[in-house]
Amino acid sequence: MTAGVHFEHLPTAAIPIASPLDANDLRTRVQHCIDDFLNRQSNLLLYVSPDTEPLLESITELLSGGKRLRPAFCYWGWRAAGGPDNPEIIRAASSLEMLQGCALVHDDVMDDSATRRGRPAAHRKFANLHEENSWLGPANRFGVGAAILIGDLLLSWTDEMLLTSGLSDEAIKRGKKVLDLMRTELMAGQYLDLLIQANRDGSVEKAKHVIKYKSAKYTIERPLQMGARLAGADDHTIEALSDYGLPLGEAFQLRDDVLGVFGNPKITGKPAGDDLREGKRTVLIELAVSRAHPTQLKALETLLGDENLSQDGVAELREILVETGALADVENMIETSTQQAITNLESANLNQQATLILTDLARAATARVE
Repeated sequence: MTAGVHFEHLPTAAIPIASPLDANDLRTRVQHCIDDFLNRQSNLLLYVSPDTEPLLESITELLSGGKRLRPAFCYWGWRAAGGPDNPEIIRAASSLEMLQGCALVHDDVMDDSATRRGRPAAHRKFANLHEENSWLGPANRFGVGAAILIGDLLLSWTDEMLLTSGLSDEAIKRGKKVLDLMRTELMAGQYLDLLIQANRDGSVEKAKHVIKYKSAKYTIERPLQMGARLAGADDHTIEALSDYGLPLGEAFQLRDDVLGVFGNPKITGKPAGDDLREGKRTVLIELAVSRAHPTQLKALETLLGDENLSQDGVAELREILVETGALADVENMIETSTQQAITNLESANLNQQATLILTDLARAATARVE
């Protein structure tokens, strides 16, 4: 890659064209905004040094996939508040993919995940680069250091992309207040997630609290509110979007937790049972722990968090999650929270097209993936 050469984004995960994520050609437009932004950043980084090329390649690869949920909810929050369809809101909404990229890279470091979307996680990729070139020092330390810097760079670019979106200064000031709040909540939620895994002082209620700040607000409620505030929404509209976004955000993360244990690696991009190896103290796990008989509890304590957990171990833990009724209860929680979100939305009296798309997004974000 050289200065002036344009990025080509990689194919995204297979999602039907009829997906509400593609309404108004949203994902294609978001990708174009990301590509354009990275093209401009490439000239600066490569001017600093051609040695930054691997950083650019890693970021480009990371930002070439994904559902674009946060930009979608930001955009439809804007439309729900009466904002028009224009390039400026697409650029502003796309800035949330920079924040999501930061969160993914840092999350993979914290969890020491081997893969992300079927490819080596950033810290593993740079550790491999170190080893391939026989550089000095520990390869893993180099990989983690590079990944931290990539995450920091993406966090910085979140602001830059929003501030250069073309929206008015007043609109950006309103939206950035929500963005700042969202980032603080996310980092606090991430820490609580780390803490529960470390001290094993978990419970269903604590797991739900982590969901609220690490995922529900970050993925759905705050992006919706950010888009609405950018459009100048009043407090009544913001509250209505929250009544939809919070229960849906909880359902979304519960579905993600189920997929982290029972999902198809070809779809999730992570090895089967990876969340079990990482010892994630999810609602699904905490429900099983609270109901397990002594033999099951011993298996949970022994196998959960085992980095070398075999497929037989994964199968044993899955069986416990089914036998204790934890899986069935989480599925019921997903259905109940999703329906609550849709019901609240239907009574909110928002823009009609936005209401229809947000209803479809609720179902798409929480659907079972076979």
